[in-house]
Amino acid sequence: MTLKFPNMPEQITKSESVILDYITNNPEEFLFSSIGEVGKKLDVSVTTISRFVRRMGCEDYKELKRMVADRSLTEGPAVKMLKTLRSDDEFSVDSWILRQQMYLEKTLDGLDREEFGRAVSAILNAHRVFIHGKSASYALGYLLMFRLRRLGIETTLLPSGGSEVAEGLSGVRSDDLVIMFSFSKVSDEGKMILDYCREEGVRTLAFFSRAFVPESERADVQLFVYRGEAKEYHSMAAPAAVVDALVVSVSEQLGDEAVHSLSRLHSLKKGNCR
Repeated sequence: MTLKFPNMPEQITKSESVILDYITNNPEEFLFSSIGEVGKKLDVSVTTISRFVRRMGCEDYKELKRMVADRSLTEGPAVKMLKTLRSDDEFSVDSWILRQQMYLEKTLDGLDREEFGRAVSAILNAHRVFIHGKSASYALGYLLMFRLRRLGIETTLLPSGGSEVAEGLSGVRSDDLVIMFSFSKVSDEGKMILDYCREEGVRTLAFFSRAFVPESERADVQLFVYRGEAKEYHSMAAPAAVVDALVVSVSEQLGDEAVHSLSRLHSLKKGNCR
């Protein structure tokens, strides 16, 4: 389906047709490309593209990008990034950090304190902890695994996708805990994990960012984090903060045991550095 613009002329030139076809079929690539890069790729002049921009009813190339983002049939990372950036006249690290502060405040408002306490207890009472993260969430999973291991808690990172997930789950027992990240939706792997854990009686803990989670997609313990609106670039600031909060709370509950684990790790590091 060809993108439509409000002031699009009925008749367009051959060159304009090439540009329009490129934008329609490659919106993400277009949104990350300069006017010169598009011209070089399509073998048309910058002047031709500028004329196309005006004939589509836009004042400049930047406005055309915004219009394409609004009308794009996809919601990939480029579209989300552009829609996030356009909320400010110009990007600045100050405004971005303040935006993260707002995300943290919304997370604090939506986070159930009793549920957080249950999450801490679930980790402490588990024989072993298994973590599943996919795409960007994999980094959060690795962070949580790293922190828990330092406290002496046996923690394993499950494969992120494919049949290897099932192979990783085969070693999970009923006294273990599986932690997963299912912010905006539950992946196919996430559904497999939930189904398996229900059948085997394994406790589950999930991070989510939706206003409503169907019963079939709910874990035993649910922790809310706010990452931005649906069509924005999704920040990991709040999830990372809640992950660290979990670790600190678990450390507090472990008391001397946590101190001993960290001291032993420090000694091992010193020994290896000699």
